[in-house]
Amino acid sequence: MLLFLDTANLDEIREIAEWGVLGGITTNPTLVVKEHQDFKRLVKDICKIVSGPVSAEVTATDTEGMLKEGRDIATWADNVIVKCPLTPAGLAATSALSRDGIKVDVTLCFSVNQAILAARAGAYFVSPFVGRLDDINEDGCALVEHIVEVFHIQGYETQVLAASLRGPQHVTRCATAGAHCATMPYKVFKMLVSHPLTDSGLERFLEDWKSAKSGVAAKG
Repeated sequence: MLLFLDTANLDEIREIAEWGVLGGITTNPTLVVKEHQDFKRLVKDICKIVSGPVSAEVTATDTEGMLKEGRDIATWADNVIVKCPLTPAGLAATSALSRDGIKVDVTLCFSVNQAILAARAGAYFVSPFVGRLDDINEDGCALVEHIVEVFHIQGYETQVLAASLRGPQHVTRCATAGAHCATMPYKVFKMLVSHPLTDSGLERFLEDWKSAKSGVAAKG
């Protein structure tokens, strides 16, 4: 499962990219607005840092508007992915863009049937929103599992990009469910590497090493 960062902050992206485990980036209008930068320039800068897929979302709500924006966004970098919402207009735009050879991430997916529609429209990614389903007392990770199962049975090539992940357990469950990718905020990505036993173990090792060096020096 590829690990994506859900952000438009260049400092966060650079930091996680240095770990050598970053598979891609997802953005949305809300994340972009927070950075107070030109959208096109920001996406281009992100694509220079990350070699994997970078999803950039259209803001139009009609098919023609999405097509115009999507075709423009697709020219910004070789690894950019056009993101369209899972609406009738978004499906129509996805179908047309995919026929043009443009990769599309269909976002805001909340049901298996919606995911099937996205796959039939030719989506490269479909993004089920785990955390938002949990917010209304539904099991978001179970949805990811069901979509993965249906796609396997039906032979769909669309990849499942689990989104709206709120914590490490979401990441674990989506990996177990067979998601192809998982995108998460910076703070969640940082939590993946953190464990108190790792910290205490390292501290103990360093203390033992320091004591051993002191003993050797004393004997010398």
